[in-house]
Amino acid sequence: MDTSLLAALLCGLALAVSVLGTILPILPGSVLGILALLEWALFGGAGAGGWAVFAIGTVLFTAGMGASYVLTGRRLAARQVPNGSILAATVVAVIGMFTVPVIGLFVGFAVGLLGSEWVRTRDLRAAGASSWAALKALGLGRLAEFAFAAVAATVWVIGAWVHFAAR
Repeated sequence: MDTSLLAALLCGLALAVSVLGTILPILPGSVLGILALLEWALFGGAGAGGWAVFAIGTVLFTAGMGASYVLTGRRLAARQVPNGSILAATVVAVIGMFTVPVIGLFVGFAVGLLGSEWVRTRDLRAAGASSWAALKALGLGRLAEFAFAAVAATVWVIGAWVHFAAR
């Protein structure tokens, strides 16, 4: 098998996992996408085009991670959800991941967040409202990172198509 084709296949597979990983936190996300693009730039044989795709994709993946962080952080700050509640929810999410297959991570995070907010506010209605706002904020951040990752993967598809069409 041609090295260029093998590099493209591995990169495409890693990018697919990476884009899914921006939505499903049990899979690696944007960092894997950047590494996949680097692999293709190094071993794909596309020359300057491969490095251009790597540069553009890296900017897009990084922008997605930044947008996710900023969007989530601003919305959580606006609702005054403390970092302690997010940390407690994350711990319960990890426990949930190992106790309930597939959905345990998501259910654990939601339950941990609600429980932490209930302990903090002593009001179930207020805890539910702030937990729901936090979950929506995290979802919006994930969606933003997914969009940037999808565009970065599309840039690679176009770059690979141009590379193989010119051969």
